[in-house]
Amino acid sequence: MALLSSTFAALYQFGDAFAFLVLSACGLAIIFGMMGVINLAHGEFIMCGAYVTVMATHIGLPLPLAVGCGALVAGLIGIVLERLIIRHLYGRPLDTIVATWGISLIATQGTLILLGSTMRGIGTPLGSFAFGTLSFSLYRIVLMLSALAVLAGLYLIFNKTRFGILARATIQVPHMAKSLGVNTSYVYALTFGLGAALAGLAGGLYAPTMTMVPTMGASFIVEAFVTVVVGGADVFLGTAPTAVILAIVKASLTSWYGQLFGQIGLLVAVILVIRVLPNGLSGFLQRRNG
Repeated sequence: MALLSSTFAALYQFGDAFAFLVLSACGLAIIFGMMGVINLAHGEFIMCGAYVTVMATHIGLPLPLAVGCGALVAGLIGIVLERLIIRHLYGRPLDTIVATWGISLIATQGTLILLGSTMRGIGTPLGSFAFGTLSFSLYRIVLMLSALAVLAGLYLIFNKTRFGILARATIQVPHMAKSLGVNTSYVYALTFGLGAALAGLAGGLYAPTMTMVPTMGASFIVEAFVTVVVGGADVFLGTAPTAVILAIVKASLTSWYGQLFGQIGLLVAVILVIRVLPNGLSGFLQRRNG
């Protein structure tokens, strides 16, 4: 029984790490990996989703609807920022770094001034369950299922819908898409908004598990960027497999040596993979398939 309990604990930790990596990175994978925009305000979109979720919960909305509100508000803000700022910077990655860094500072300091240094949280719902001698949070299982649902949803959006086809065409060959009558400006705005909404969704889902502070997005940003950088431009050939690999490394080292070694091992694994696969995991898989 002890062996079964420890095996389940290891699988649980892997699932928890996988969910965190996928949910924190999917929005960035679309904005950075697909659109080429280095979005340093990704953590602030996550913070926005978390804050809106908590506010909506405090006024009486059930948590699922509150999380949806958080994702929606973050997505709408993303569309507005794309129309006002980002659309002028496509093809200028260094400029997008400066612009989104400025947005990040404004969002963090603005939240601090308007809402204070912290906000009353909502607590983790659903309680816990026991397996053997160990206890596990049931809400973490919800997060794992949510990560799988997000990947499935993105696959359907980008492969089975008209918007997905137009988005991939616009991002890959924008001049050809525009010559065929596609409103590429509209597609860029919606794609950026989708990436921002996914960041807001991550913040909303993790809001019950975190302390609500204006800098909470920093808890996600490192894992999000390393997952996207290692994975490459493709969400499905890159982000998802990379999340599996990094989750195994992080969960194993965390289980054996503690959280600090898990974080160090994650970063060491990233450095090694980038050294061996400079085009990312998706580039390696596409080359093998080609």
